[in-house]
Amino acid sequence: MIANHLPVWAIVPATGVGARMQADRPKQYLQLGGRSIIEHTLERLLSHPQIEGAIVVLSPQDSYWPQLEFSSDKPVLTCDGGSERFHSVFNGLECLFAHIACDALVLIHDAVRPFVTHADLDRVIAAAGQGDDGAILALPVADTLKMADSAQHILDTRPRQGLWRAFTPQAFRLQLIMAAIAQVIREGLEVTDDASAMEAMGYNPRLVACDHRNIKITHPEDLDFARLLLASFERK
Repeated sequence: MIANHLPVWAIVPATGVGARMQADRPKQYLQLGGRSIIEHTLERLLSHPQIEGAIVVLSPQDSYWPQLEFSSDKPVLTCDGGSERFHSVFNGLECLFAHIACDALVLIHDAVRPFVTHADLDRVIAAAGQGDDGAILALPVADTLKMADSAQHILDTRPRQGLWRAFTPQAFRLQLIMAAIAQVIREGLEVTDDASAMEAMGYNPRLVACDHRNIKITHPEDLDFARLLLASFERK
């Protein structure tokens, strides 16, 4: 099925506690250029002309989101997340389906990836719109890969040909990704991204090469690099 006619929405899971950041708050609420990271991310997504709105999935204990008073001329809805990321994504998908009562193309995007470009959004939307498999932003692995033992000694070197690093957004038809994650939950499967849920149902999402600046801010040094990236984006 060609999905180019479907409305496009963003799902932004933002339930992480940011333990690796070693900060006083979840990493999505850390400041970047005078605004929180999640505000930058949402503005990047919602400023794209094809994206009609966003669902932000929050921890039930989140006390920071109400303080932001984030506003947009497009709808931004919130819902509670779950115990694992895929539970949170599923809750966001259900919230969207209840709101629009139809199928859609959903872009599931990390709250702490504020530098996704509109050109990359164009490409992943177009690729996902070509059929039922969906598409994700990704980059081919460029480094040499080593397999280590428990003492961190090299066991062997692994070929990197055909290996990619999975980024976000990951774009799928709403009803298909809902069914895929429902299967993951029902069967107790372990998945680390949304494409893995689609793969478990027999789909083969397309890899779309993206800008290397689409970083995920996870560690303190990532935030330092993000400040440099923000300055370069603002100079354009």
